[in-house]
Amino acid sequence: MAQRSARAGARPRDAVHHPVFARYYARVSAGAETRMGMARIRERLLGGLSGRVLEIGAGNGLNFAHYPATVSEVVAIEPERLLRRLAVEAALRAEVPVDVVPGTAEALPVKSEGFDAVVLSLVLCSVRDVPRALSEVCRVLRPGGSVRFFEHGRGGGPAMLRTQRVLDRTVWPLVSGGCHLSRDPVAALREGGLELGPYGRLMVPENGPALPASYCVLGTAWRPADAGTSTGR
Repeated sequence: MAQRSARAGARPRDAVHHPVFARYYARVSAGAETRMGMARIRERLLGGLSGRVLEIGAGNGLNFAHYPATVSEVVAIEPERLLRRLAVEAALRAEVPVDVVPGTAEALPVKSEGFDAVVLSLVLCSVRDVPRALSEVCRVLRPGGSVRFFEHGRGGGPAMLRTQRVLDRTVWPLVSGGCHLSRDPVAALREGGLELGPYGRLMVPENGPALPASYCVLGTAWRPADAGTSTGR
């Protein structure tokens, strides 16, 4: 009899696998809701949304409690298994329908032009291919659909920028689930074919020492209304 393969019956490997960071993030992010004012930021990020929404990189689902009743459905993409499990638990407590599914930002498992809005919340720092991810955002949005974004990135003076770049080249992505500190989310959104709307810079935490990950931006962008029709998957 042929020897049974060691892979037979094994679960498929996730595209993103950061179990240690996921446990740390789940614990720290819950406390940050009040201590660092993250709950207020989530309210601002999601306020006024309506229709079908795609959230990319949902983490442990802390946004779900802040979606307004005008949202008819949220499809939440999360590639990391532990965070996805926690997001499913959060979805059960949400007041709007939330469906949590595996997937990556660079290959979204949804049809083209199927969403009224896309939410990007602390995700562009860690995706492997930012231009490809934003191309996917444009694909799944209906023409004229909106992108709500809350991201951190480069900021501060020359010394802080050097610090961010050095950390990005050394330990930071390794200990922070692939996160990068010196990316420019606003420039990436513009270069990705989206029309930038109002946005503002903010520090997190608002009052406290400026850390390499403190420089954030919160705002809105749109897929151009005259964008060509994409081919559905």
